[in-house]
Amino acid sequence: MIGKNASYLQQFIKKGSPKKLEEVDRSALARFFGVEESELGKAKENYDAAPAWVGVPRLTVGASAGPGAHAGDEEVFGTLRFSARWLRSMGLSPEMLSAITVSGDSMEPTLRHGDEILVDSEWQPLRDGIHVVRLDDTVLVKRLGSVGAGRVVLSSDNPAYRPITCGLAEIVVIGRVVWKGGRI
Repeated sequence: MIGKNASYLQQFIKKGSPKKLEEVDRSALARFFGVEESELGKAKENYDAAPAWVGVPRLTVGASAGPGAHAGDEEVFGTLRFSARWLRSMGLSPEMLSAITVSGDSMEPTLRHGDEILVDSEWQPLRDGIHVVRLDDTVLVKRLGSVGAGRVVLSSDNPAYRPITCGLAEIVVIGRVVWKGGRI
């Protein structure tokens, strides 16, 4: 039924080898025998326990997906709550996160005007992706790509906007965009 010989199951039951069944095998066997998967080694999940939620600050500054938003004093005006388990699974540290609102259409269709984005400001080696950056006094959300020799290109997903090529020293990388939420 699962494509394994009889000794595979016999060794699992009598000797505990393998230590756990493959998920697809465990699921099929549980259905066949009419038992819970936990009886075949799946860890029971405690659905009764209250989930751990983490509040991520929402900042008043917006990231412009357009010509630019002026940076000022970023104030917290609320929080977005995320599952602590989900944040851990994404490798994110809650204290390094903030949420800001996208303003403009330069990153459409990926990011739309009014979308909330989760920005991870934990330092990482620079890599291609969508980032929030400060260029002069302007906060932008753009695709950041390296063009070599200390130069980067800030690109929009909307072809109506031209890429901006500048020196890496001319920008401050505020953080990498790791999540978005918005209207459908």
